Amino acid sequence: MPIISVESVRKTFGEVLAIDDLTFAVDENEIFGILGPNGAGKTTTVECIAGTITPDRGQVTVLGADPARQRSLVRERVGYQLQSTALPPALRVGEAMELFAAFYESPADVGSMLDLVGMTGERRRPFGKLSGGQQQRLSIALALVGQPQVAVFDELTTGLDPQGRRDAWQLIEQIRNRGITVILVTHFLDEAERLCDRIAIIDKGRSRFIGSPTELMDATPHASTSPHRLEDAYLRLLDQDTASTARGM
Repeated sequence: MPIISVESVRKTFGEVLAIDDLTFAVDENEIFGILGPNGAGKTTTVECIAGTITPDRGQVTVLGADPARQRSLVRERVGYQLQSTALPPALRVGEAMELFAAFYESPADVGSMLDLVGMTGERRRPFGKLSGGQQQRLSIALALVGQPQVAVFDELTTGLDPQGRRDAWQLIEQIRNRGITVILVTHFLDEAERLCDRIAIIDKGRSRFIGSPTELMDATPHASTSPHRLEDAYLRLLDQDTASTARGM
């Protein structure tokens, strides 16, 4: 049984169709990437998984629970890092961790979490004094302090410099090595190629591809004179979809 199942899910906001007939499953202890252009429905998808919004139609299950109907149960099991973590500037790192830990029945040890993300020395530093990379590492620790079985990271490395991105990648790999299933929303194709066991490419709210990065690259034609990368395959896939839509008009 998959640890997460999304079946025929549809979600609208007024007249805007965010996701439409979306179906995929996530296996235990894999890193599953969700990719797509801006506005494709990626964040809406993970919000349905986390239970922060309810689908209009279809079914989502997380560890056998319905996030819409069993929100508190899913919240205990799923750690969710938002696109941007905004905390009061004067709130210290240790205080933020202790505050979030208080939301859970059996939280992780705060010191251990700070050690995992390399923030032990910043425990008394105010949030407003942290660098962008430090803020992202703190957001990872906050997502993990409840000892979740699933961790969702939404655009984790946006705005980070190359070293900050590499550090975040290593943390993601460490998290998976601790037995946690990871959902990674990203628009960085090198990130997905490096980290993800499988990916779902979403465009205009619908699934365009589900499989491993290698499967996408193997299935997409490319020029033999240049190295084939996931980015090339991704762009060709979306170009093919655009061309097919144009022919159908």
